Amino acid sequence: MIPTITGEADLIVSDSLNHASIIDGMRLSKAPRVVYPHADLGALREALAAARRDGRPDGGGAHRLILVVTDGVFSMDGDIAPLPGIVAAAEEVGAAVMVDDAHASGVLGAAGRGTVDHFDLHGRVAIQVGTLSKAVGVLGGYVAGSQDLHDLLVQRARPFLFSTSAPPAVAAACLEAIHVLEEEPALHERLWANTRLFKAGLARLGFDIGVSETPITPVMMGDSALAGRFSDRLFDEGVFAQPIVFPTVALDKARIRTIVTAAHTEAHIDRALAIFDRIGHELGLIAG
Repeated sequence: MIPTITGEADLIVSDSLNHASIIDGMRLSKAPRVVYPHADLGALREALAAARRDGRPDGGGAHRLILVVTDGVFSMDGDIAPLPGIVAAAEEVGAAVMVDDAHASGVLGAAGRGTVDHFDLHGRVAIQVGTLSKAVGVLGGYVAGSQDLHDLLVQRARPFLFSTSAPPAVAAACLEAIHVLEEEPALHERLWANTRLFKAGLARLGFDIGVSETPITPVMMGDSALAGRFSDRLFDEGVFAQPIVFPTVALDKARIRTIVTAAHTEAHIDRALAIFDRIGHELGLIAG
């Protein structure tokens, strides 16, 4: 997406905690970029004002396009982007907004429509990107935008032009999954009920779950070796939860990354919490 629509005459403005795929997309583009501190709307406004005031760094005048890129839900901390403020800041300077909803599709908004629907920003976000391999449970991804954007991508996006289309069975499975999202709201409600139950249980036990607002719930460890031992002990007890360590996160921000689903039952969650409790005491992460 990013290298297809941006080039040397443009500017990309990106949140510091954006997903690695966004970072790689920016690297593939020839556009200059500015990275603002995570979810800092004041810093974003300053960056956008400077871009409009100063123009292109090569002295070529105003930027053709300023593209603000953010995750909708951040993959490591599980927090939600302050999208209303981002959109308002972009509109003030005529910038476009791109939202990566890989971790919001199927989770936020009515029937899992994502962060644009969650914040009722329809028509104000130029590009919404998402995956079909997480909550949707199949393979592939999507780009949602204007007809002009669609036509441009069909003609110029190299990953589209030089790759094989999804097999019919995969496309059919994706369509059916979308029908399930629309027609079975109980699954969406159960996802959030399970999320609230698990978060409350971890907090009650004394674990640090950071700033998560979504089913992605980090259990902060700090030390990478401790996170690895904790994950191994969880697996021994029948709980699969991977450690996330440097360089994926900062050196002192190692964590166990957990995600509940609509398929979990209360019994599953109670069992997982009991195991977290036992191992937390065993490894000295929680006391009492």
